[in-house]
Parts: sequence; C-alpha cells; structure tokens
Amino acid sequence: DRISQALGRSLDRLSSGRRINSAADGAADLAIAERFRAEIRSLTQAQSNTGQGIALAQVADSALEETGELLIRMRELAVQSANGTLGSSERASLEQEFASLRDEIDRIANTTEFNGKNPLADGSDVAIQVGPDAGDTLTVSGATATAAELGVDGLAIGTASGATGALSGLDTAIRQVSSLRSQFGTAQVRLESAARLLGAQLEGTSRAESLIRDVDVAQEVATLTRLQILQEAGVAALAQSNQNLGLLLKLL
Repeated sequence: DRISQALGRSLDRLSSGRRINSAADGAADLAIAERFRAEIRSLTQAQSNTGQGIALAQVADSALEETGELLIRMRELAVQSANGTLGSSERASLEQEFASLRDEIDRIANTTEFNGKNPLADGSDVAIQVGPDAGDTLTVSGATATAAELGVDGLAIGTASGATGALSGLDTAIRQVSSLRSQFGTAQVRLESAARLLGAQLEGTSRAESLIRDVDVAQEVATLTRLQILQEAGVAALAQSNQNLGLLLKLL
C-alpha cells in the first residue's frame, strides 16, 4: 500500500544519506543535482590541473635560479681572469671551469622536465585548463635557457681581453635569466589565484548539491516515525476489525 511504499522510500533515504536516490524521488531535483555533480567533478579536475601548472612554474623557476648562480660564478671567473697579474696556466684553469659551468647550463636547460614537458629547452607555451569551461585557460609561456640562447656559448676567458669582453655578455645573460624567472613567477601567482577561486567555487557548488541531494536526517526520522505509527495503527485497526467480525459470526 501507499504507507508501505512511503516507509520503504524513507528507509532508503536514511540508509543512503540522500534525499534523492532516483528520479521517482523528484525528477527536477535529480536533474539539478546531477548538473551540480558534473560541475563538481569538473572543478575538482581543474583544481588538479592548476596544481600541476603551479608545479611546472616552480620547477622552471628553481632550474633558472641554479642557472643564475652558474652565470654569477662565470662572471666571477671572468673578473678573476681579466686581472693582468695572472699567468697563462692560471687562466687555463679558469677557462676550464668556465667551460664546465657553461656545459652545466645546457644540461639544466635540456634535462629540466615536468610530466614530459621541458620548460627551458623548447620554448613551447603550456595551456593550463583552470576551469570547467572551454575558455578557462591560463598560459605558462615557454622559455629557452640554453647557453646559446643566453648568449654565453661563444664566450671565453682564456685571455685577459677575452675575459674583459665576456663581462657584458654575462651581464646580459644574468638579466635575461632574471626576466625569465619573473615570467614564471607571474604565471605562478596567476595560477595560485585561480586555485583559490576554484576552491571557493567548489565549496559553493558542493554545498548547493548537498542541499538538494542530501537528506535532512532529523526531518526524515520524524517522517519515518510518523509512517511507522500509521502502519502500526492500520495493522491494529485491521486486527480489531477481524476480531469484531469473528464475534459477529459467533452471534449468528
């Protein structure tokens, strides 16, 4: 009967914790709740995407920080080699270290990776999907930080004049690295802002979905109790009716 069916639905709601378990519980509410659920899933994935974008920018910045340290050391060596009191053997040792540092710059640029992306070697931009819709993207601009791109591949400090001439090139390279670090830092700040916005959107959408889909336990317990009382009253009434019918039959 209708009371038994309503009692069954009430028990389903309490056991599942959800007010809407099927279209029979409210087709319109179910459609709204499903739309919210799809958006929650999309926002959660966008949040993960944004976190990966932040990590990419951090990896690139850390690598560029090390490249900057190498360039500063190379400049220090150039200043040392420009000193007229040095002999040729001493300059040769300085040139050897200088070349090793230049090779290390290339190694960093070519081996810095994040999830298959090389942010310092190929110069490719990376589009980060930071929202549930097609236009919700932020771009992490690519960079190339090889020795050749920084303009230090042809520098040498084996002579005093070469060392003096290398200083301006090294200064340019140091400024270039600083500019690239600023580029990745700006991207990280924007992505962190997007992540905070996603968190707020996810919280609000989850709350809205919960209000529609989740059961009000206190209210549902009250409903269940009322239905149980009605069912018990109906059973008692039926039993009493059967008893009265039996007495009537005896009198007849």
